[in-house]
Amino acid sequence: MRNRDVIVVGGGIGGLSAGLALARQGLRVRVLERAREFGEVGAGIQIAPNCTRLLHEYGLLTEATALGVLPDSIIMRDALDGSELTRLDLAGLRRRYGFPYMVIHRSDLHGIFLRGCAQEGVELLTSQLVTSYENTPAGARVVLADGSSQDADVVIAADGLHSVARQQLIGDATVNSAYVAYRAALPIDQVLGNGIARTDVVVYIGPRCHFVQYPLRGGEMLNQVAVFQSPRARDGREDWGTPDELDAAFGAACENVRKGIPLMWRDRWWRMYDRDPVTSWVHGRVALLGDAAHPPLQYMAQGAIMAIEDGWVLGQHVARGAGWDAALAAYQAVRAEHCRRVVLTARKWGDLWHLDGAKRLQRNAILCARDTHDYSFTDWIYGPTALTPDQEPPLYPDIPLDSVQPTVGA
Repeated sequence: MRNRDVIVVGGGIGGLSAGLALARQGLRVRVLERAREFGEVGAGIQIAPNCTRLLHEYGLLTEATALGVLPDSIIMRDALDGSELTRLDLAGLRRRYGFPYMVIHRSDLHGIFLRGCAQEGVELLTSQLVTSYENTPAGARVVLADGSSQDADVVIAADGLHSVARQQLIGDATVNSAYVAYRAALPIDQVLGNGIARTDVVVYIGPRCHFVQYPLRGGEMLNQVAVFQSPRARDGREDWGTPDELDAAFGAACENVRKGIPLMWRDRWWRMYDRDPVTSWVHGRVALLGDAAHPPLQYMAQGAIMAIEDGWVLGQHVARGAGWDAALAAYQAVRAEHCRRVVLTARKWGDLWHLDGAKRLQRNAILCARDTHDYSFTDWIYGPTALTPDQEPPLYPDIPLDSVQPTVGA
């Protein structure tokens, strides 16, 4: 591959991980971030074995687990009565897939990729607002808000859910789920006695709402996420997802959930959108990546993971040396179908979580009957996912991680 200049638009986890993947293949990479500095908002993020495998390949897993937590279990409870419905044993999950399930603060994971990019010589530029994309005879170009432009052999648009590139190249609209998420990350000492599980990811599922708790930063912090359907959004109003709706949505929840709701951040909230899947991510020498290509609802905790996978797959095809057109075509061929399945499954998973009435009771009975060590439904997502096309993903043997031990629950 003679042409080796790449522009990545977007300095989030997806953009930085793609920049790292391409720089490791010897490419000259510029990451353009619209903000004044690189950073990440939000709180916790869950990283499943299909992603910790890639962190291991990048040599970043030890650093990540030192900053995060390896929980014991994922426990699903009924949000109304608090009863346990099912659990996923994460030690068994690690034995099956060879890599751990980790929870980490989003800013910590972002920092790991930012440092990795700096070490690989990626040029990291801030205050770079890209307003349009175009193909050129030699590659691709981005035009910035100040009227200047930058050219490269390839442009990777990792500019998020409201992607300028997606709007220009495809022109579809985001899909409003009418659900909204509130988050909080707080010292765990503030919530001792609230019935929290210090070694587990706990998900309370209820009618039109759910609530998530898990530890962060070596068990020193607790991450909370409260998600609910907004009646105002359903009515088409603009003022939806406000704190009064948050309180009303969880008014009938069990005691543990009700104790957590007053602790949520109330000065910001995240309205939940996705997009209908598309299979055309590559347009000449401009390629969509991460949420610009396949933004999911959050129910499967795969959004950032899919973005990291995208960059890894593209890097692997660049390494084959067949040229940019072949690498981009292979990237799209490998990733589009898998990501389509994740986006659509996440919608169905959200529907399942939020059932009411008789359907809620039927769901609970099915979940209670599940074997704790049944991993058959996770193989397609937690094993090495669609990293190569047209084959069943193999299961990988365990790897030595002597320095990577659970931070809590050891």
